Amino acid sequence: MVQPHHTTGVIPSLAMITADSLPDDIATLKALVLAGQAALADAEIARLTAESKARNLEAEVRARTLLIEQMKFTIAKLKHEQYGQSSERSSVLEQLELELADIEEDASEAEAEARLAAERAKARNIEVHAFERQRPARRQLPEHLPRERVVHPAPANRPCCGGDRLRKIGEDVTETLELVPRQWKVIQHVREKFSCRACEAISQPPAPFHPIARGRAGSRLLAHVLFAKYGLHLPLNRQSTTYAHEGIALDVSTLADWVGAAAATLRPLVVEIQLHVLATERIHADDTTAPVLAKGKTRTGRL
Repeated sequence: MVQPHHTTGVIPSLAMITADSLPDDIATLKALVLAGQAALADAEIARLTAESKARNLEAEVRARTLLIEQMKFTIAKLKHEQYGQSSERSSVLEQLELELADIEEDASEAEAEARLAAERAKARNIEVHAFERQRPARRQLPEHLPRERVVHPAPANRPCCGGDRLRKIGEDVTETLELVPRQWKVIQHVREKFSCRACEAISQPPAPFHPIARGRAGSRLLAHVLFAKYGLHLPLNRQSTTYAHEGIALDVSTLADWVGAAAATLRPLVVEIQLHVLATERIHADDTTAPVLAKGKTRTGRL
């Protein structure tokens, strides 16, 4: 015979209730039923809230995806059309491309939030389908890049049977693109001296060629500084700050000396290009502008 439970005024937890532990007190049973109904109501509210949030995030991702496609179409159209001044087209294209980059970042953020919301809902046993926006087909990674194989070792024994008679039947390769920070180095040019035992004269190989007389900059470093200044419109003070972050102290005055000396060295090549261009009957030119980063501001440069 089951002894009746004494009423203590405490409602037992729903997760701890079994058939043998049901209270005999009517008031406790009523409170237990009400607590169960409240728990079900809370679970339903949580499910509806998660579904609503997922739908809102999905709608936001779809809207941003549509806007991205529209902006890509507009950019492609402006690039092919032949109306308006070229400088005006260039400014419109630059603005659209900047806005497109911002919108794509926001779309990726919204997609990640939708995925996280779906994972949180799944952890709470709420069925919510994650949404992923359609992406263009992935391009193959460049073939000319070196490949580094990282082989993840397989277990020596099967966990199910403990067998160790394993043989390789294939492999799956997943490629990821990685960046190796650029490496600075000092090249030491060593010129050995030799003395002749017969004539007591000292011989030594000639000094190696340097792009800048008495300069300590290598040709590749000079090419990088010049391209950053004239190709990427990056002023020397910004370059000096970047190099300082990498542990290389190069003053702006030093970089300016390098640029001036390189300009003088390249002058014969510039003259040949000028003669080639001026030899034509007609010269077509326009006032092409480009944003130039200056100290504390951005100036408008002209090419």
